[in-house]
Amino acid sequence: MTFIVNQWYGAIWSQDLGDAPVARRLLGKPIVLFRTDDGVAALADVCPHRFVPLHLGKVVDGRAIRCGYHGLEFDRTGACVRNPHNAGRIPPAAKVESHQVAERHGMVWIWMGERDADPSLIPDYSFLDSADPQHISARDHLEIRSNYRIVVENLLDLSHASILHDGILGNDEALKAESEVEEQDGDLTVRRYMRDIPAPLLLDLLYKGDGSRVDHWADIRLMGVSNLLNTVGIAEPHTGRGPHGTGMRGAHILTPIDDATTLYQFCAVRMNPIAHDPERDAEIRDQLSRVRKMAFAEQDGPMMEAQQRLIQDPAVDTSRPALFDIDLGASRFARRHDKMLKADVSA
Repeated sequence: MTFIVNQWYGAIWSQDLGDAPVARRLLGKPIVLFRTDDGVAALADVCPHRFVPLHLGKVVDGRAIRCGYHGLEFDRTGACVRNPHNAGRIPPAAKVESHQVAERHGMVWIWMGERDADPSLIPDYSFLDSADPQHISARDHLEIRSNYRIVVENLLDLSHASILHDGILGNDEALKAESEVEEQDGDLTVRRYMRDIPAPLLLDLLYKGDGSRVDHWADIRLMGVSNLLNTVGIAEPHTGRGPHGTGMRGAHILTPIDDATTLYQFCAVRMNPIAHDPERDAEIRDQLSRVRKMAFAEQDGPMMEAQQRLIQDPAVDTSRPALFDIDLGASRFARRHDKMLKADVSA
């Protein structure tokens, strides 16, 4: 397994980390996350004494995690700060690997490389901070049994929405979309624009709810290695892109669990919502949460997992894939990823 380690990855939604330690496997390593009085800590999830998981213990005094087996305590730096037995001697080997963390945009971010973490490189999901709670979907997550690169490529290729998500996120008339790819300031963006088509179900939910024809745009921006921002909108036909329409922004935060499994964390916010009463807004928020998760869990997920199985099948030759114009974003990502990996390994 080879990962780009000197990058920020989403570890857990802040709301999901309470008083108890939480275990995660990230970039092929067991990690325990816990809160202290000084903020979130991330350590290797293994006690150096008898090699049991630290997440089976508990947080004590807001400063350390106590192993549930023999009571050894480790602070946020991974140093053993208490041995409750006999004279309390602490041997040099009694330490745990620690990782740099930051909490921003409702997410706990982890940096697992050896270089000093740069907080300015945390992906910008600030739209989550200022969103009206009535207009933000659930902060949710899935585990997909597929390499994270496959998941990134799936998101960069929004053309599949008209086939895999037909009737929900796309339709036949959206297949003739105009598209372009742009690389700027280290980000990779794929844009699609569809003129005068029936509004896809999920966007119709945010619009008039009557199946009106619309101009529809869908942009996906890759930040860093595997963090994406999806902006989709609709407006009256022949009015083009702009602030006059409505739609949503979606955060897609991908973290490798291992070489064949991805932690997929997601959330969306309505843009320029059409005036509704609070009860209707709450219904739309709940429907948005349910439909998005259903699309990811029941449509994207099984397809990418099947893809992963075939790629791993020695009977299948994947050395020369057939490439089409819809693959430009994914192809750019592959070259970009290989470049970033080479720079990360050689640094």
